[in-house]
Formats: sequence, C-alpha cells, structure tokens
Amino acid sequence: MARCNAQKKSYDVIIVGAGGHGLGAAYYLASKYGITNVAVIEKGWLGGGNTGRNTTIIRSNYLYDESARLYDHAVDLWDGLSQELNYNVMFSKRGVLMLAHNVHDVQSFQRHIHANRLNGVDNKWLTPEQCKSFCPPLDISSAKRYPVMGGALQQRAGVARHDSVAWGYARAAAKLGVDIIQNCAVTGVKRGPDGAVEGVETERGFIGAKKIGVSAAGNSTVIMNMAGLDFPLESYPLQALVSEPVKPIFPCVVMSNSVHAYISQSDKASW
Repeated sequence: MARCNAQKKSYDVIIVGAGGHGLGAAYYLASKYGITNVAVIEKGWLGGGNTGRNTTIIRSNYLYDESARLYDHAVDLWDGLSQELNYNVMFSKRGVLMLAHNVHDVQSFQRHIHANRLNGVDNKWLTPEQCKSFCPPLDISSAKRYPVMGGALQQRAGVARHDSVAWGYARAAAKLGVDIIQNCAVTGVKRGPDGAVEGVETERGFIGAKKIGVSAAGNSTVIMNMAGLDFPLESYPLQALVSEPVKPIFPCVVMSNSVHAYISQSDKASW
C-alpha cells in the first residue's frame, strides 16, 4: 500500500485511530477538501480495533430527527462507496427486521415508523406472517416465550464487510497522499501555552500537527485525557458469538430489543 508507515516531522492534520471512521475522515479530508498533508496513526494494525470487531450493521431507522438524518445520509453514502473507492466493501442491502414481542414493542416500533417516514426514511410495519415470509427461519407460533407480534423492516439497510471498508478507505486515502502509520501508539498530546495543540507524542517520537482528530473507539476518552480534556463518554463491552461456517439460511438481519440481541449471517456463512 502506498505511503503506509511513512512518517514526516509534522502534518496539517493527525487522526488517531486507523479504523473505518479514522480512515474515512482522512479520505474525505483529502478527496472533498484537498487536505492531503494528513497522517492516520494506529497503535496496532490497520482496521484491527473496533472496526474488526463490530457487527457490521448499517441502518438509519432511528427515532430522533437528528439521528435519523445523520444515519440516512450515511446509508446513502454506502450505496456508491464501492464504486467511489474502487474497492468492493461488500455492502449487502439485505434488510434489517426489528421484532416486536409485546404491546410496548408494537407501539414503540410503530412510533419509529411514523417518525422515520416524516424524515423520509424507509421503514414499514409487518405482520407476524409477513415477518416469516421475509425471514423464513422465524418461528411465529404464539406459544413461544418471546412471540413475534410483528416487526419493523428497513429494507435498504444491511451489512458490509468491515475489513473491506478499512482497506478500501486506506488505499484510496493513501493514493491521495495520506500517510498511514501503523504499530505506533500515541502516548501523549502536546498543547502550547495558549491551549492550542502542537502535536502528539508517540512510540516513535514527537509528530507535530495543528489539528488532531480522535477516532479511537473505546480509547477515545483515554486519548482526550492526554490532552487534559475529560469527555463524558463511557464504553461498554458487547458480546458477540461467531459460529463456524454453515449453509446460508438466514436472509436478513433480525434484531430484538426485548431479547437484547441481533443475528445475521455473514458472507463467509458464519453467524
């Protein structure tokens, strides 16, 4: 990969964290705004943090106006991302189905649907029979502990391959002149007497920059503390069970707030 691990004494912008968000930010700075003197610094390897451990779900069926508009813009970006990056990010619009198991779920999801439609976001209500038609493995019998009373379906939602997203953004950003520095942990953030940032201390020495972006997932608050900033953010671990590859049988993403779980089958056929 061009310019991978190259390092200069200073940059216009440093981004801490070479995951999907950090690499995406670097790419758009270079491609949309012409800011190419950028370094993305990663303590491990490219895409080896949260990007390589997430559930890959892409959706915009959020309740509040601000969230719905932000995420719907993101879903629109996914539509042409493979063509823009000239790299297959394996975006699959297989649909996200949120199951309702009780009266509260039904009321809540129908509220979501109405709010989404007001914001121009696709979302529709399905009966239990329609849920099973869309996702045949579902058991909609009423005797279950969590009976399916219906569901909210966003059909243009789906999943993408997280590794491909990281590598696609990295390759495209590097071609525009962005440096990607791997295996180089940030150990401090230097600020001047006026409070303005001057750069970062790393395992390879000091690197100067007038602007620093932090996209380090659960470590973002740690990095910000290095700059003397206390952010009101708290990280929570989520557990994911990944199976061995099995025959493809699950056509979509299914979510359940009552069960506090969601399930999908990857392109590698694992769960």
